Amino acid sequence: MGIITTIKEEINTVFERDPAAKSKIEILLCYPGLHAMIFYRAAHWFWVRRMFLIGRVLSHLGRFLTGVEIHPGATIGKRFFIDHGMGVVIGETAEVGNDVTIYQGVTLGGVSLEKKKRHPTVEDNVVIGSGAKVLGSFTVHKNAKIGSNSVVVKEVPEDATVVGIPGKIVTNGKEQSARFDHNLLPDPVARTITDMATRMCHMESEINNLKKKLEKYENND
Repeated sequence: MGIITTIKEEINTVFERDPAAKSKIEILLCYPGLHAMIFYRAAHWFWVRRMFLIGRVLSHLGRFLTGVEIHPGATIGKRFFIDHGMGVVIGETAEVGNDVTIYQGVTLGGVSLEKKKRHPTVEDNVVIGSGAKVLGSFTVHKNAKIGSNSVVVKEVPEDATVVGIPGKIVTNGKEQSARFDHNLLPDPVARTITDMATRMCHMESEINNLKKKLEKYENND
């Protein structure tokens, strides 16, 4: 696929996924996520041909102009949409599939200093919310969703929704993950605290009942 065809496809992708977009010319001129992808695809072209310095220079220029840092060694599929873009970081060995959407402040980072695969693999149709950090060489499987500001450090199953620090699976299945309204996502920490409080109330009730039985027994004596 030629670079012009790729850019047209990604413009159409932005137009489909961003309700704020008014025209394709606006997207071409004013969307830093699209600009970052243009710089990335040019830098990646040089990188895979072992012209590493040119690739890094183009990548750095794209970072300077857009606020998005994508290592030219990363592998990114078709119709990748970065909404707003500022603060996005994608590491060298990251692999991103088709039709993935990420928002500002997302990091696809590594936790190892060894020269090996150290960044995540993100499969098709994944959505990653603002500020989320996906750290390590595991896989986020297709159709998964990651809530804003989550920190994900282990594999995410297909169709799962993950929130929290560290990330916890709160829904798992196509029907449950079809919607991604952050205000409707369950809070696993709050749920745990509520369960503990409920259990404590039951225990207090049981203790009070035992006290009454003990007092009655002592009075009878």
